[in-house]
This record gives sequence, C-alpha cells and structure tokens, in this order.
Amino acid sequence: MRIALADDSLLFREGLARLLIEGGFEVAGQASDAEHLLALVDSTAPDVVIVDIRMPPDHRDEGLAAADAIKERHPGVGVLVLSQYVEPHYALALVDDRPRGAGYLLKDRVEDLDTLVASIRRIAAGEVVIDPSVVAMLVNRARTHDPLDELTAREREVLRLMAEGRSNRAISAQLFLTERTVESHVRSIFLKLNLQPTSDDHRRVLAVLSYLRAN
Repeated sequence: MRIALADDSLLFREGLARLLIEGGFEVAGQASDAEHLLALVDSTAPDVVIVDIRMPPDHRDEGLAAADAIKERHPGVGVLVLSQYVEPHYALALVDDRPRGAGYLLKDRVEDLDTLVASIRRIAAGEVVIDPSVVAMLVNRARTHDPLDELTAREREVLRLMAEGRSNRAISAQLFLTERTVESHVRSIFLKLNLQPTSDDHRRVLAVLSYLRAN
C-alpha cells in the first residue's frame, strides 16, 4: 500500500515516514504544504494520504481543504487528517463530506504503530475512523443536553464504538458480547435516538455523528 504524507515539520514527516515503512507501507512521497501535496497525489496516485490539518501559509485548515480537493480529484484515495488538538468540528466536517475512506486522528495517536497501521488499512478499505478522544467529547457534550438519557450504560459503550466506525463484529469482540447481542443494542440505540437503521456501516456512523453534533 502506497502512502503520501504532508506536514510542514520536517522532523515529524521523517519520523512518520519511518513508522509507515516499519508498518509495511511504501511512502510514495512527502510534501511540506497543501499545494505540493496535491501535485504529489496527482503524480503518484497513492492509496492513502496523511495530512496535517494546519498547513502553510496560514496554518488554519489548509490540510482539510487539501483533503476535500483530493477526494474531488481522486475519489478512491483514502484521506487521514491529523490534528494536534481535539477539534470535533473539523472531524465532523471531514466525515460529512466523505462517507467512505476518511479518518481524523490526533497526532499523539501515531506513536502507537499498531493503531496507526490499523487505521490506515481501515481507511484504505473505505471505512471511517474517528479518534476516540473526539468521539468522547461529542458524547459528553451531547449528554449535557440530555439526548442520551434513555440509553443504558452498555448502549452508550456500543454507541461510542459505533461512532468510531467499528463494525458489529468488532464491537462484540471488544465488549466480549455475542454479535447478536450487539445487533440488539444497535437496534435499540437507533430506536431511542429516532435514527433509521441501515445496512451501510458508513451511513450509520454519519447518522450518529450528525445526531451528536445537532444536540
């Protein structure tokens, strides 16, 4: 699998490149700003792009804008956006715009090679990956407005994992439940949150995140 990466910090880029190679990936190229990243993607056609959310010249959301441009030009390319801080509005904007093959992780998370590799492979497979810290903040923020009061503690655990993009099978393994029990919890969650269930895992994630954002 070929990865293109962009960050204005040379040290971070080089360190990340070494981690990617150690994880079994090929680094297709590196860029220090969004403009060079777009040219790099056009010329190398990577499977996944990893980009810092804040890039030159203004260090605002240039990375997110680059992610939008990449998805428009190359819909099959997965995009993983990295952020130094927990910024839920950027995470929501990312997944709202692309229901498949997208991720938002904190930079600290890339220090865990297993987590990084698993996230990249999930994104390349078309899944949505959201940093657990972002999901936790959204859930906590939503609970201050009481939209989740009807959910049981177990259903909240399932919802949190759903919002991270986990499949029912993955949730059952993590919570040591049968897959049928997880399916029952999911049906109950959708019923209590007035969300229509769907067989499309990615639309399921977007529906849950959209609900949390609106409350």
